[in-house]
Amino acid sequence: MDTEAVRSFVRAAELGQLRHAADELGVTQQAVSKRIAALERALGVRLFTRTARGVELTLDGQAFLPHARAVVADVDRAVAAIRRGSRALRVDVLGLRSAQAVVLHDYWRSHPGTELDVVTLKVDDPRLAVAAVQAGDVDASFRSVTDPAALPREVRMIHAFHSPLELVVGPRHPLAPARAVTPDRLRGHRIWVPGIAPGSEWADFYDQLTAAFGLRVDATGPNFGNEVLLDILADSDDVATLVGSRDRYVWPAGHDLRRIPIARPTLAYPLSLLLPRENPHPGLDAVVRHFANLAPLPEDTWLPSWATAPWRDHGSGTGRAPR
Repeated sequence: MDTEAVRSFVRAAELGQLRHAADELGVTQQAVSKRIAALERALGVRLFTRTARGVELTLDGQAFLPHARAVVADVDRAVAAIRRGSRALRVDVLGLRSAQAVVLHDYWRSHPGTELDVVTLKVDDPRLAVAAVQAGDVDASFRSVTDPAALPREVRMIHAFHSPLELVVGPRHPLAPARAVTPDRLRGHRIWVPGIAPGSEWADFYDQLTAAFGLRVDATGPNFGNEVLLDILADSDDVATLVGSRDRYVWPAGHDLRRIPIARPTLAYPLSLLLPRENPHPGLDAVVRHFANLAPLPEDTWLPSWATAPWRDHGSGTGRAPR
């Protein structure tokens, strides 16, 4: 099997577009398309469905993807075995507009020449991210494991940084004129956060948040993406949502949406980094030090219980943790 065809398939699956995969791999889009077509012929199945926005995995493609990642990881490990540290640092983020990606981009801009590969595993279960770190598919993953039993001995979880929450509302919402709001002022308002996956770290976060402040967080309905959510907020006089202060959102000027800080107390989402306990990628230390230089949060910040769990590492480095 052509491993470069498998690599092209994996990157196209993760990025959703052949053109973006080609740009990252340093080849033409036609080359990527030919590689994937040859792979589909060899396997006897269709791996992708072409859409107006790019490509989407078929059921066969979804089944093949984790195995394809393993093939690529094995090849990369074989190369790294003789060229230690030569592969780009590969970090999994929840989304390319998320706070994690924004902070990594800031790091990359301030460290020209850094070899950095930002990927999205597109998994909700943190145990799958742990498995990807164990297998070497990624060097680190921005995920939090809230259950210590789900964290194997071979993987560490260290604090990365906290992401303060902001309220996003349309111009007709009752809270639209506010420059800041307290959590108490959010009671009774519908806060719509579609896409809260059961068993995910963010499901645990919102469960604790609603219990602590008596908020009404609504996760019902399908998640059609951020653009649709922002369209709905712009037209609504009663729907709001929560986003991280560093998350990148862009909307048409006519939407006139408002991002309102939440204070007294600040509500923050704790972002952690999963990485191998032994022999982490040599590029990780500098990234973690960059996190330590981010602006601190107010002393009255609210965090979920697992953010300060005793089994969670809080060191500033990525070297071997005490056993």
